[in-house]
Amino acid sequence: MSTSVPQGHNWTRQMKKDDEEEDPLDQLITRSGCAASHLAVQECMAQHQDWRRCQPQVQAFRDCMSAQQNKRREELQRRKEQATAQH
Repeated sequence: MSTSVPQGHNWTRQMKKDDEEEDPLDQLITRSGCAASHLAVQECMAQHQDWRRCQPQVQAFRDCMSAQQNKRREELQRRKEQATAQH
């Protein structure tokens, strides 16, 4: 009887074929402007296979996404206020 050992996470990115659509999460990250910090997290995870060793990269990505979400929230609020003022 052979025992199967789990292989863990596969953190390497699959190359996208021309006819495949981009993952919605990847689209969101690309539009956010945080793709570079997301890539740093992925590369760290591929190298170390341990998220605890990638905390500086994770924190930088988290900070970037939070800043982008705050900008988006402020923009939506500004548009809402402009629409209300016009009526």
